[in-house]
Amino acid sequence: MTDLATQLARACSAAFEAEGLEPRWGAVKQSDRPELADFQCNGCMGAAKQAGMNPRELAAKIAPMIGAHASVDRVEVAGPGFLNIVVKNDALAEQATWIGADDRAGGGMVDQAEKVVVDFGGPNVAKPMHVGHLRSAVIGDTLVRLLRFLGDDVTGDVHLGDWGLQMGLLITAVMDEQPELPYFDAGQSGPFPSEPPVSMDDLSRLYPMASTRSKEDETYAKRAQEAVAEMQAGRSGYRALLQHFIDVSVAALKVDYGFLDVSFDLWKGESDVDPLIAPMIEELKEKGFAKQDEGAWIIDVAKEGENVETVGKDGQTRLKNPMPPFMLVNSRGATGYHATDLATIKDRVDTIGPDRILYVVDQRQALHFEQVYRASDKVGYLSRDQLEHLGFGTVNGADGKPFKTREGGTLRLADLNKMALDEATKRIGDAGLSGDIGADEKAEIGELVARAALRFADLQNQRTTNYVFDLARFTSFEGKTGPYLLYAAVRMKALLRRAADEGVMPGDIRVEAQEERKLVLALDGFALALHLAREKRMPHFVCEHVYGLSQAFSAFYSACPILKDGVDADTKASRIALCKTVLHQLEAGLGILGITAPERM
Repeated sequence: MTDLATQLARACSAAFEAEGLEPRWGAVKQSDRPELADFQCNGCMGAAKQAGMNPRELAAKIAPMIGAHASVDRVEVAGPGFLNIVVKNDALAEQATWIGADDRAGGGMVDQAEKVVVDFGGPNVAKPMHVGHLRSAVIGDTLVRLLRFLGDDVTGDVHLGDWGLQMGLLITAVMDEQPELPYFDAGQSGPFPSEPPVSMDDLSRLYPMASTRSKEDETYAKRAQEAVAEMQAGRSGYRALLQHFIDVSVAALKVDYGFLDVSFDLWKGESDVDPLIAPMIEELKEKGFAKQDEGAWIIDVAKEGENVETVGKDGQTRLKNPMPPFMLVNSRGATGYHATDLATIKDRVDTIGPDRILYVVDQRQALHFEQVYRASDKVGYLSRDQLEHLGFGTVNGADGKPFKTREGGTLRLADLNKMALDEATKRIGDAGLSGDIGADEKAEIGELVARAALRFADLQNQRTTNYVFDLARFTSFEGKTGPYLLYAAVRMKALLRRAADEGVMPGDIRVEAQEERKLVLALDGFALALHLAREKRMPHFVCEHVYGLSQAFSAFYSACPILKDGVDADTKASRIALCKTVLHQLEAGLGILGITAPERM
């Protein structure tokens, strides 16, 4: 089976085809006026001209054909030619029964699965993550979950920033504090100690100190540049120290990501593709893709029509364009992020063979990625349409500026997680929840509520927009929040436990009351929400669905007695089955969002 909208769209398309019209006019969606109809088809408005008649006249011919569908109760022509469709109660009951038994809770699967790499996270080694890393983490992780749920073959890669000057700064800083370490003996080739000589706290202290000093002390800056050059050239002691930096950093990253339930299939970094860069550059030179320009090696990625003539300081006329060239090797002979990212694409093509790569990275990196994608297309790694930059907005404070600490500093992600946990724990206590629950379970519930608050607060916003961080609002059990959704799920679980205790088992679903109809129609929208989220790479469609479903259940719960005295046995069994189906789909949707509901609260 499929969702009702798809079933009705097929019937509508067949009706248009029967009139010699294009099937595309048969698109169906849930009604904008639910008090008038369940579904609507607006195709007659566009098809009328092709049919040579006015829209209402065409709609009058189409309506009886749609009305013959087994699920349809009636079809009415409204306004200038809209088709309003009302489905039978039995059809809704059948749909709810199918959703309850379906492993994907009615979410469906893609028609053509793809092999996808999702590049997200992107933290730097030796630097604590900050609040800005929240968005890439939860958006990327949710897209991985969504695509997998729908049947795609997905690989999530953190793509660590572990190569470059920051490593030279750290090596120099550690050398100054612990010069006796064997890593700094040029004659020592190993083996080196397995225990790291620094902790994450050390790295967090050393990096900003070294960075500041390098800007004030030219000699220190030169030492750092020499250190990174030797490391990149393969000096064994420095490479061993780099691996310690990575290991210590990854351990800390996994704690912060773990709180948010964010995980990766690959923990690769920029350093992993370094051995590929030199041969890649030579190949691109040999094939004529790279050309010299003022001492640098570039790939021209401007499109035809973008070039404009400019006269340089030497009087020579050159072509300049709004899309700067891809910098393969700069005039100093060094490679940078362009070369690293292109080599990463090549590595992924060779080792994974993806149909596409999604990059969940700050919108401000749009130019960089456009250059990389065009270069990849030009040299034949992956085409431009196989590479997508999914930029996102910023997390702002009440002043509309990027969120900071009270002192004006950058807020660490670990501190943000702790703030959310403290606030969630307080909210649980204030609401009188978990009063009879033990300390360990209460702590676990606090983490689940905090995670739901942070993830849903971020994901409910359209990916490309900014949002204001308001922890008090995010952790509320009322309104459009993650904790509200958890409370809704926990209430359903409690209801099912009570039903079992009273000997009420789920039975055949009957749909009779208006609130039951609305609830099943809400359930029926799951597939559309998931496929829209996948198509547009926008998780907020899933958020809208689970929130709407929870609201529909609340209305049903208020209007339709379930276990009260006087309710007949068949109605109790039907409504408990419907409750179980809603929970089944709600937990599936929450799972895609990376949110887990506790058994009780």
